[in-house]
Amino acid sequence: MKRIRNQRGAALLETAITLPLVLLVTVSIFEFGRAYQTWQVITNAAREGARVAVIAASTDGQVSAAVRDYMTSGQLPAATTAAITVERTVPFSGSNTASRVTVGYPFNFTVLNPVMRLVRRGSTTGQGTTTMTSQALMRNEG
Repeated sequence: MKRIRNQRGAALLETAITLPLVLLVTVSIFEFGRAYQTWQVITNAAREGARVAVIAASTDGQVSAAVRDYMTSGQLPAATTAAITVERTVPFSGSNTASRVTVGYPFNFTVLNPVMRLVRRGSTTGQGTTTMTSQALMRNEG
């Protein structure tokens, strides 16, 4: 009888130790999946902006609008706070030029930031946002 009680306590202790670790791994998978999806939307938004930027008659405002529209349709909540840089005369092969669109987006890990602050009090990883950056380069028309 005494042996069964000890085994029950050991199983409870093992569960108490492993359950938080399993939950942390599971949440991390979801968080990094969300980060990867966000990075994909940012990359495609930079490409859309570069497609507009290579047209000779387009303006920087039109490029920024195309990028923000794509980010909004990609369900990114802070599309208006994205930093968008347009360079139109980037040297390309030979005498050609290209347009480069750079998009910087503030990304915040929803669950992992507070967890990092709990694990390590002075952690800078768990504070604030991470800026994701993507670039697209396309040869100008004409």
